[in-house]
Amino acid sequence: MLEKMEKFSAEKVIEEFEELTKDAGRVQRETLRKILEDNASAEYLQKTGLNGRTDPESYRSCVPLVTHPDLEPYIKRIVDGDTSPILTGKSINTMSLSSGTTLGKQKYVPFNDELVETTMQIYRTSFAFRNRVFPVRNGKALQFIYGSKQFKTKGGLFAGTATTNVFSSSEFKRTMKAIQSRCCSPDEVIFGPNFLQSLYCHLLCGLIHLNDIQVVSSTFAHSIVYAFRTFEQVWEQLCEDIRNGVLSEDVTVPSIRAAISKLLKPDPELAEWIHNKCSGLSNWYGVIPALFPNVKYVYGIMTGSMEPYLKKLRHYAGELPLLSADYGSSEGWIGANINPKLPPESATYAVLPHIGYFEFIPLRENATEGGQDKIQSSFPPMESKPVGLTEVKINEEYEIVVTNFAGLYRYRLGDVVKVVGFHNMTPELQFICRGNLLLTINIDKNTEKDLQQAVEAAAKILAPEKVEVVDFTSQVDKSTDPGHYVIFWEISGEVSEEVSSECCNCLDQSFVDAGYISSRKVNSIGPLELRLLRRGTFQKILDHHLEMGGVLSQYKTPRCVNPSNMMVLQILSANVEKSHFSTAFR
Repeated sequence: MLEKMEKFSAEKVIEEFEELTKDAGRVQRETLRKILEDNASAEYLQKTGLNGRTDPESYRSCVPLVTHPDLEPYIKRIVDGDTSPILTGKSINTMSLSSGTTLGKQKYVPFNDELVETTMQIYRTSFAFRNRVFPVRNGKALQFIYGSKQFKTKGGLFAGTATTNVFSSSEFKRTMKAIQSRCCSPDEVIFGPNFLQSLYCHLLCGLIHLNDIQVVSSTFAHSIVYAFRTFEQVWEQLCEDIRNGVLSEDVTVPSIRAAISKLLKPDPELAEWIHNKCSGLSNWYGVIPALFPNVKYVYGIMTGSMEPYLKKLRHYAGELPLLSADYGSSEGWIGANINPKLPPESATYAVLPHIGYFEFIPLRENATEGGQDKIQSSFPPMESKPVGLTEVKINEEYEIVVTNFAGLYRYRLGDVVKVVGFHNMTPELQFICRGNLLLTINIDKNTEKDLQQAVEAAAKILAPEKVEVVDFTSQVDKSTDPGHYVIFWEISGEVSEEVSSECCNCLDQSFVDAGYISSRKVNSIGPLELRLLRRGTFQKILDHHLEMGGVLSQYKTPRCVNPSNMMVLQILSANVEKSHFSTAFR
């Protein structure tokens, strides 16, 4: 199939998708059967007592639900060079590294050719639907994508971030060519060892090809915002490079310099045009369509922890549509965005029933009187039994359980999703939050989404001051008695004590969880603390992520810093300029 991808047919892809989703239950059973048959010799499955059975009922009764720590002993053996069939029938020779932003350390996840293929299926499916609404034709994409250097583990396996493993595959390049989304930058830029130099050259390549650019994209919305914040600082140097046909001396990586020198020729007329466009902008509003007149949309993952960047991204994008990319994780893909007209905040993802076997743990009880139903803890003591893909109910929330072709069996992703509808027989999901990112001290449970909404409410107080929240995170501080929430803000300018105190009170009052409010009223949770950070603090956290082997395109600001993430906590603590405690519940 991949060899024929140059003859991509959107109609055929959509037709196949419709057939698969019309009989999603049968497709799920067949997918599970194939996974179990292909990996029947795996030690992990041999221990379960399945004895060759492949039906969902036997599978659920014999194979336990697991999280990553349960699989670490098996994965460590593979990483250390054990080539026996441990988790899969065929040997695993590549490992993906998660972003590590949640707990402060990256984890190994098995990666194989089947995961590359499912990635391409997701890309093709979403593009087919997207291109019906926002057609692109024979253009290029300004893609802010970055690959880390793959390395070899103790046992000789290749290891790199999940995005690196995908970007370095020949299938990725073929698919991008087939769906007319080829990156305008050469490989030397994508896989460069210095991400700031790569970012600068992504921008330069985009400007050189500005009339050919039809899509501006990255893995995450944060990377696009970061790119154009950087552009605000370096645009004049980029104009000089184009005017003289000579790359800035700040780019020192030989391979990047050699690749760019083949593209960069003196073009004073283009440099002047870019300079005039930038000079004519008001606070950089609409910079993307101003510089790239043929761009159809801006594309990337924009849900979950990326939502706080949408306001700034819309500022840069002007009237261009923002399209949220597909739903997946380092462990694999879940669904494709087949409704590209929906705004990112409402994005839904149709589960592809043939790329894995999916189960869903119900997380909501029936709505109580007054509508005060609340997500349970992600791992409640008496949790509901998982249900199958076609058994989920509209408007209910679930934790996703994944079985894939790379050795993960009944693996709990920890993501909370809401079923908002069905496409034929497959559910359409809305991402709600990471279930394990909870602010909780006793009976309170506030999710990443709750935190985001509180920050958005308090940030409105800054608007009259023409100041914005650059980024934010949080922690639970139990060193005090009672414990309390700490919110860290980096803001774009100075504000008075009165304004920052008002923001602190607003944050405290914006957490509407009943357990939090009642605990605050009786002081079993202490006053919320707002800590204002020095400018550049979140850049230091990003730098730390990159020093640990991460890549920008896979970076997500940790919204709730785990106590084990000591380095990030140290960076935050060392950069606090002001601190306020709420007086909201006195």
